[in-house]
Amino acid sequence: MSINVGPVAIADPVILAPMSGVSDLPFRRLVKRSGAGLVVSEMIASEAMVRASRQTLKMAQNVPEEFPMSVQLAGCEGSVMAEAAKLNEDSGAAIIDINMGCPVKKVVNGHAGSALMRDLAHAKTLLTATVKAVKLPVTLKMRTGWDDANRNAPELARIAEGEGIQMLTVHGRTRNQLYNGHADWAFVRKVKEATKLPVIVNGDITTLEAARDALDQSGADGVMIGRGAYGRPWFLRQVIEYLKTGTRLPDPSLAEQEATVLEHYDAMLEHYGVSTGLKIGRKHVAWYSKGLPGSAEFRTRIMQIDEPQQVRNTIRDFYAPQLDRMAA
Repeated sequence: MSINVGPVAIADPVILAPMSGVSDLPFRRLVKRSGAGLVVSEMIASEAMVRASRQTLKMAQNVPEEFPMSVQLAGCEGSVMAEAAKLNEDSGAAIIDINMGCPVKKVVNGHAGSALMRDLAHAKTLLTATVKAVKLPVTLKMRTGWDDANRNAPELARIAEGEGIQMLTVHGRTRNQLYNGHADWAFVRKVKEATKLPVIVNGDITTLEAARDALDQSGADGVMIGRGAYGRPWFLRQVIEYLKTGTRLPDPSLAEQEATVLEHYDAMLEHYGVSTGLKIGRKHVAWYSKGLPGSAEFRTRIMQIDEPQQVRNTIRDFYAPQLDRMAA
């Protein structure tokens, strides 16, 4: 099941998706340590990268233990995309990924993300400029098309292969679907048939069975997991093992989960600073509690706390009775 993205070997192509506000350095590092073939940064605006804004540089920051790590760039000007790609090559990225799939209005209105699927000639110029700018492998993430009448992902795949792109990821929805309905994994097979490149299927892969079904229906070479990893940095490792052997690895023990939550929370405070880290950390802490007794009340409480040590104490107070029940 291994694939090569240029010179970068990915032994287990189960990949963490680029997710704005989620796949930052603290989360990627946890996922990579737990087990993932590849992790991808949040989508980064290439223009902001070139301007070297403080927030953007933090989004692109990487560490050796997450290698190989891919930086995803969005933009609408070839020269700016090229410059942003060079900057990330110099800062340690292993792969540059181009976003032609983001459906968010502010990105699309800027003629970036999935808007590029409405103008394949212009999309081609961005691919060409980025590939020529760096020695790193360049990959592409897209949707099936703009809408049901224009599902042109296979055509874009052929263009991308001709311009030197090394891997394709396809989210099985059109832009107009946003995140509604269900990802059409079967359509991704049309992309696979249109190119010799490795193809990764993405969308709605939140269970072990979904990972297997997505591969079976798409014929893809690997899976990309986004929302399925919320509060479960260990989920990608479970998917890898299931796809390899059919074995269902258990979730970490509650004690291990508690330790992970606290580690993740502290890492966010260190990465962002206390004020920003506290705000960003709330959603992650809340996601970890999903499915556990009292989680609704816990999430409400966490969202109201503005002092880091009180958050830590609340996390410990939440897990303590559950650990006691397990020990009884």
